[in-house]
Amino acid sequence: MSVFHPNSYIISHNPRFPSFSALLESRIKCPGGVNCNVFLGVDESKERIRRLFNKVELSVSAYDTAWVAMVPSPHYSQAPCFSGCVNWILENQLEDGSWGLPEQSVRLLKDDLSSSLACVLALKRWDVGEEQIKKGLHFLKSNFASATDKNQCSPIGFDIIFPGMLEYANDLGLKLPVEQTVLDTLLKTKAEEIRRWSEKKSPESEAYLAYLSEGMGNLQNWDMVMKHQRKNGSLFNSPSTTAASLNHIQNIGCLNYLSDLLEKFGNAVPTVYPLDIYAHLCMVDTLERLGIDRHFKKEIRSVLDATYSCWLQDDEQIFMDVGTCALAFRILRMNGYNVLSDKLTQIAKEECYPGSLGGHLKDTSKALELYRASQTIIYSDESALEKQNSWSKHFLEHKLSNGSVQLDRYARILFQEVQDALKFPSHSNLERMVNRRNIEQYNADSTRILKTSYRSPNIGNVDFVRLAVEDFNACQSIQWKELKLLERWVVENSLDKLKFARQKTAYCYFSAAATLFSPELSDARMAWAKNGILTTVVDDFFDVGGSVEELLNLIKLVEKWDVNEETECCSEHVRIIFSALHHTICEIGESAFKWQARHVTTHIIEIWLELLNSMLREAEWVRDSHVPKLDEYMANGFISFALGPIVLPTIYLVGPKLSENVVQNGELRSLFKLMSTCGRLLNDIQSFKRESKEGKLNAVSLHMIHTNGATKEDAIREIKCTINRKRRELQRLVLQEEDSLVPRACKDLFWKMCRVVHQFYMKDDGFTSEEMLGAVKDILHRPITQLQW
Repeated sequence: MSVFHPNSYIISHNPRFPSFSALLESRIKCPGGVNCNVFLGVDESKERIRRLFNKVELSVSAYDTAWVAMVPSPHYSQAPCFSGCVNWILENQLEDGSWGLPEQSVRLLKDDLSSSLACVLALKRWDVGEEQIKKGLHFLKSNFASATDKNQCSPIGFDIIFPGMLEYANDLGLKLPVEQTVLDTLLKTKAEEIRRWSEKKSPESEAYLAYLSEGMGNLQNWDMVMKHQRKNGSLFNSPSTTAASLNHIQNIGCLNYLSDLLEKFGNAVPTVYPLDIYAHLCMVDTLERLGIDRHFKKEIRSVLDATYSCWLQDDEQIFMDVGTCALAFRILRMNGYNVLSDKLTQIAKEECYPGSLGGHLKDTSKALELYRASQTIIYSDESALEKQNSWSKHFLEHKLSNGSVQLDRYARILFQEVQDALKFPSHSNLERMVNRRNIEQYNADSTRILKTSYRSPNIGNVDFVRLAVEDFNACQSIQWKELKLLERWVVENSLDKLKFARQKTAYCYFSAAATLFSPELSDARMAWAKNGILTTVVDDFFDVGGSVEELLNLIKLVEKWDVNEETECCSEHVRIIFSALHHTICEIGESAFKWQARHVTTHIIEIWLELLNSMLREAEWVRDSHVPKLDEYMANGFISFALGPIVLPTIYLVGPKLSENVVQNGELRSLFKLMSTCGRLLNDIQSFKRESKEGKLNAVSLHMIHTNGATKEDAIREIKCTINRKRRELQRLVLQEEDSLVPRACKDLFWKMCRVVHQFYMKDDGFTSEEMLGAVKDILHRPITQLQW
């Protein structure tokens, strides 16, 4: 970890465009007729990002450095223990007379006031820097009105710490340019805040007041404060709290912590240390959310292995902060590490309910992190995580409804993040849609606020978003070309002549491009999309377009496989459909051979036959007016929902080689059944009204028929519970590594498709949503342009 001097801390690097990989560089005609260069592999940005995995960089905290500067020598109380910090303050005053981060937002003036007053106090404490003190006092006088401005962002504990520093200034004989009425108001607010937190009489309120020790002064119970000392000797990993305590009591642990800090960083300190785990997890999370994590697999695995080791050892960096704990839990679990939720729910219970460090559970960003983490429920006994999900969701909804999020400095971005999280749960959020939203909303300014603001290029960095934009547009250009090939394939196979069939080429390809977006997965995308188109055609053929004779004829042709299409097809419709199936299955089989080094065409035929027979069975039910039991319906319905031909052949095209033993193992069947059950039930809920008018039965109507007194609402409520249960079981199987034969890359396909069907059926009947139409355009047609970094 290293520290930046504020004046030299610049996140935004000058854009430089390196040479690009000949393998992936192409020049195509982009949507709208504009010629554009498509670049992949912004090597220099990648390398700068890669170097950030080796260290965590933090900005200097003038505020914390000032408090460290005020610590007296243990040998002579009239001299500073850390004189280098005093020198740093003398040498690093900004031109306007303040101390702190340069180019601060105008809404962070309270932070500037706090940092500047602390530096003035440090200089006055040792009676040095008369000129700097004078300039600092002028800055304070010019901006003091911001101290009581409720529209200003407040650092944690400002209403206690800042008035406390004013009192200390008076003790030092420092004449401040503050009207007595204003001072009285601030001191009254401080007293009220201390009383409010003291009356809570909880461990959380006690910890909060201990964290703000520099503002408490002689009111502080220092024995109580030292109960919060960490293994590294610090108090809350905060140099300012640790230094303030050392001003009042001698403690070798506190002294060693500060001494080690200055030995590591020189004459100035950050506002929090250590921060390695949180900063690296933020990097991983950002790279994943921007869709560029695949470029850093080795580095990310190293971070996660180290984090998992710390999780098992109950490392304080993770478990002393609810935000870090929630972030670690979510990322580790979603990457296949075996982490139980009890540790998270315990710390969340302690920190998230009335009273936490700074009232900051009432901290929107932490609540958002908890909400995201609580969506990863995969075990039946995670009721505490369920409660956490309910609480955090309610809290975020309340924040949105009363506009309190807007008080945050990053109001617009945080407000949008909260809205997106509530609108799009993780199980109904397609990866490329998430990536695009995060790219467009990305804020390269990494400023965070504790008792003072700090920045870190590990947390926010223009290289992240620059690489993400290049990657997104390059992938989109490749996908746009593939979509044109797919549209031509539809015409070449005469599928456009089947007037009974829905023409959903773009939607079918969209579901592939939004989930399998890496350039090297072209075979997988095309197989997914072609089979999606064919299942739509076949579904419509069995539903409305074909006679019983035609349906039976089609199945017989697929069973025989090597047939004379001209003589054995009973109609032109059958010939077109069988021909397209035959050519496509053979084509996918040839592509799979390149990946698997073995023939899998027979398996793909079997997948299709199972679908065709399930569709025939449903057609016979309709013909015979048969009312199946719900279990009978679902045993057939998860197959007839037609996800098998889309997902199962694709497992051969994503990388891992699959033996026959793995393919025939029950694990794949379980994944397929859980995924398809979710899809079938989601479809039946959304299509119930339409299908009822058409006289068709589905899971909702069958539940009503076979359950005495059950209403539509009862049926839908029960079915939604089943969907939730099956979805969580699916996710558990996907994430589970122990006793799993199916490679993660293959299992991911089932989870990706589960997210697709949840997205498609959020509001409307699959293909009819206007929002979905906009999403298709965003993913396939509209490049990301003109971002302001």
